[in-house]
Amino acid sequence: MVKKSPTKFPYFEEESSADVVLARMGENIDPRVREVMTSVIKHLHAAVKEIRPTYEEWMTAIQFLTRTGHTCTEWRQEFILLSDTLGVSMLVDAINNDHGTEATENTVLGPFYVENPPHRENGFNICLDGKGQPMVVRGRVVDTLGAPIAGATVDAWQTNEDGYYDVQQKGIQPDMNLRGIFTTNEKGEFWFRSAKPRYYPIPGDGPMGELLAAMGRGVIRAAHIHFIVKAAGFETVITHVFPPDCPYLEIDAVFGVKESLIGAFRLVDNPEQAERLGFSAPFWALDWDFVLARDERKT
Repeated sequence: MVKKSPTKFPYFEEESSADVVLARMGENIDPRVREVMTSVIKHLHAAVKEIRPTYEEWMTAIQFLTRTGHTCTEWRQEFILLSDTLGVSMLVDAINNDHGTEATENTVLGPFYVENPPHRENGFNICLDGKGQPMVVRGRVVDTLGAPIAGATVDAWQTNEDGYYDVQQKGIQPDMNLRGIFTTNEKGEFWFRSAKPRYYPIPGDGPMGELLAAMGRGVIRAAHIHFIVKAAGFETVITHVFPPDCPYLEIDAVFGVKESLIGAFRLVDNPEQAERLGFSAPFWALDWDFVLARDERKT
């Protein structure tokens, strides 16, 4: 038996694999890096030991991640889809947005948000392609005591009736279709016109679609309107509002539905009201208030 000579670092063995890797970390690294990588390495090695993959299976996993990266473009973020469909995005959101108040609940941002959408006057119709069932959205932005917040911004965006965001159909949809930022008045009020949201598939022609199919899961997102609501001195809310008649609420592909975010969408069959809005009757109406919590870090 060959006597083992003392070494600064242990040699690799299956039983102690995570400890061997962790021993190589430097002494003067960022504490948060140490904390995060210690957890990731321990759990990754534990998962590999539990799964016991073949060489071919491990290479399949590497190729999957490689194709996920190659699928990303300026307008498509396949890694966000990976995070969303595995429920990780919602978990991170839950960890970071436990207000402990009556504030509007957060949900996932999604991969199709566009920076700097146009600021619109209240009442503007963001449905530039004229498709879908007309809808008016009215509401207020208030604090947790119910006081109105003037000057808050309400950033809204959604897919069109065909189930695509404008950035997915460059040259087909008008630019900035179904997007706009609205500012609340002195009573905290905002309103705009749009089209009733409909359910739609997340991109299923890439690695994530293949993975969902392999897991026996669907690719449909429940119908929703996205919102980002901001006001000085308050915590920002990133959320959706869902119509109650959508058949995919319980099986939303990215786990984004929360019961508190299901709105009361009303079908209004009133020709006079429709004419004032520039609609044909009937049309849909959503009344929805956003509640913001004070940002304690800025008080």
